[in-house]
Amino acid sequence: MAQKEFKNSIFIGYARHVKNEAEAKAFVKEIKELHKDADHNVSAYFVKEGSSFALRYDDDGEPAGSSGKPVFKVLESKGLYNSAVVVTRYFGGIKLGFGGLSRAYRETAVSAIEDAGIIEVFEEVRFKVRFGYPETQNIKNLIEEYGKVEQEKYSDAVEFGFLIKKDFEEEFREKLAKLTRNKVELESA
Repeated sequence: MAQKEFKNSIFIGYARHVKNEAEAKAFVKEIKELHKDADHNVSAYFVKEGSSFALRYDDDGEPAGSSGKPVFKVLESKGLYNSAVVVTRYFGGIKLGFGGLSRAYRETAVSAIEDAGIIEVFEEVRFKVRFGYPETQNIKNLIEEYGKVEQEKYSDAVEFGFLIKKDFEEEFREKLAKLTRNKVELESA
């Protein structure tokens, strides 16, 4: 939660990670219920489920495009999928104008997101690689550049079980092949 004041109006921002559109709608409803005495509860969400997107913003009575869209643009510009933001306004008696409203809602949304924290979510793939002792440090360094070693097994050869980001799988495979001249056993785990 973040709170700001602009020309006597109080702006309170809330941001939350959501899994789907139903959660986003429930979050918006929850904040509107919490601040039902507020003049405006402006909201925006950007949800990605598989290959489909759900995006929505609502000015909640503020001039069209002055509030919900700037809040949504914050989510969009930061690439924050599966996020919802609600900015509540208690009017302080002084009109802010279109630009002032946009700035107040945008700045409050940014503060709410910063207060909530950003979590990077990505898909990982699991591998096992088997190799000779001389390559141990080079291979470990490469794995740690792209992911993390989960298991280490030392016997007649070295075996690492590890995770890497799926987006980097092809690049990792190419670098591993080049580094070891294709002399390792790599398998999906």
